[in-house]
Amino acid sequence: MYVCGVTPYDYSHLGHARSAVAFDVLYRYLRHLGYEVTYVRNFTDIDDKIINKAKKLKPSPLTAEDLKESALKLSNHFSEEYLKDMDVLQCLKPTLQPRVSEHMGVIKDLITKIIKNQCAYIVDGDDGDDKDVYFSVEKFQTYGNYGQLSGRRPEDNRAGERVAIDPRKQKPADFALWKAAKPGEPSWEMPWGLGRPGWHIECSAMSAEYLSHSFDIHGGGIDLIFPHHENEIAQSCAAYPESNVSYWMHNGHVTNNNEKMSKSLGNFFTIRQITEQYHPLAVRYFLMSTHYRSDVNYSTQQLEQASNEVFYIYQKQRNLLASLAELQNEVKEVLRVLGLLSTLPNSEAILPYSEVINVYRHVVYNFDNDSFSWIRFIDKVFLFLLKQVLQQLKDKALTRAGLTEADVLHLINERDVARKKKDFHKADRIRNDLAAKGISLMDVGSKTIWRPCVVASAQQESPGCGQV
Repeated sequence: MYVCGVTPYDYSHLGHARSAVAFDVLYRYLRHLGYEVTYVRNFTDIDDKIINKAKKLKPSPLTAEDLKESALKLSNHFSEEYLKDMDVLQCLKPTLQPRVSEHMGVIKDLITKIIKNQCAYIVDGDDGDDKDVYFSVEKFQTYGNYGQLSGRRPEDNRAGERVAIDPRKQKPADFALWKAAKPGEPSWEMPWGLGRPGWHIECSAMSAEYLSHSFDIHGGGIDLIFPHHENEIAQSCAAYPESNVSYWMHNGHVTNNNEKMSKSLGNFFTIRQITEQYHPLAVRYFLMSTHYRSDVNYSTQQLEQASNEVFYIYQKQRNLLASLAELQNEVKEVLRVLGLLSTLPNSEAILPYSEVINVYRHVVYNFDNDSFSWIRFIDKVFLFLLKQVLQQLKDKALTRAGLTEADVLHLINERDVARKKKDFHKADRIRNDLAAKGISLMDVGSKTIWRPCVVASAQQESPGCGQV
């Protein structure tokens, strides 16, 4: 599986997290099914955006080599920061994470092969010494069908609407495989002179390097279908006609007010900004709340709901494990007395949480006494981890509410005093004020406990935050 990664010139935003989580889920699921998965996700670590930011950070005149070093240092820094964000979101590390700057040799070989197969042409660069190399969409038609992925035809690409017309191109649809060096900018030596690779060639080269010319899955954001992935197919097939990807998968965007979240539009939130307020598991849950190909619209209400549902799931698991730990010995003894141990089916089915007794019938039938001590140990470990996550979810809710746990406990005490004095108006006001901040109070016997909830209107009589 090859997935197009980020261009690391700044901290990653929620849109980057959408792609990472979508393919992390796929990666985990394929491994769960028993497949051995080689997962490759690249870093585009040299790009106009990276170079421009490196220039701004060091505005004094830089030599081309100094700027190259500065740009690579910048992209390396934000690549590492991206990986930290992925760890926070609990995304597994891909098998390989190649960087463009380290693969100029395979890029050169692929371009050379495309030129040899007469699907590319060389033109003079701006200064005449270094050359540009363009892919010929028209010549490629003898090898394959340009537009097979996106459904677009070459004539649909009308020059001059978004990008200035380059008079050196033979056809408007042709695109750069290699770009001649600009004065003072980072470059690498190639047979065509100094320059750097075009955007599309990098993924064709690196996917072939690590997965061969024919592999199973190629993924990325839905905006990459055209031109990036369409041009990848053309390049790869022009060089090696046997090139093939069995499945193309494209995740939808994260939108903000139904507009794509992106740095260029300035309507984005970084992963770090979001995880300061919401637990990473809640962010994962939010990003997985729609089909992977559909857009997911960002809103605090959506994240509140995701956080609430994750808390409910973990609370349910914690309660279940606590109950099972108490019932283990009792269930084993009941089954022994009833003589059921030898009659139970050896089922591997995943049973609903509510079927506690059936789960432990299965456990008792398949494990000896020594295994029971191990199972009790595992239960304790899971209980500990579940308690940790639940507390973390509560801590994030307190952060969003601008409160400490001591504040909440103080208000709970105030409410208890008001109730004893039959001042129910004050008691209801305290409860509703907290619900308006995402804190739900629940009376369990003679005790009042709190948990996070979806922020309710302060005027609501009952916050409707669900039960433990």
